[in-house]
Amino acid sequence: MESTGMNTAPASSGATPVPGVVAVAVAPAEAPDLVTVPARQGLEAVDIIRRAASVAGGVGPVLHDGSGDTLGFLVPPGTADAWDLPGSACTQTNGRGMRFGDVSPTAGDTGWLLPPEAVGPVTDPAVLRAALGEAARLIEAADNCR
Repeated sequence: MESTGMNTAPASSGATPVPGVVAVAVAPAEAPDLVTVPARQGLEAVDIIRRAASVAGGVGPVLHDGSGDTLGFLVPPGTADAWDLPGSACTQTNGRGMRFGDVSPTAGDTGWLLPPEAVGPVTDPAVLRAALGEAARLIEAADNCR
């Protein structure tokens, strides 16, 4: 396990160093997979999951990229093996770049939309799939009203 006494997020990320936050590297066997989706659909899905008070576990940590084009949901290891939702991708992280406790876990302007310490450990893949489907339908309906 790796730890630091000070977070060193890039200045351009808008994040500030957080004294006393311990960053813990994740072992590859325990590393979550990452579902990436377009930002608009992902933000809708976050809202849908958060509004569903009865959802066990709720939404887990969510990353946003610096350009604002995509969101990434941490999901349980092994999810990538069976993920097939059109318009999204699920990749195995194998622990690469996963350091919980960091405000900005990777280089550049990527950072946490929902940091691990503020939410549950990961998002349930079935809950995420349903929320992404509902989000896509809402976006399509809104776009067709123009």
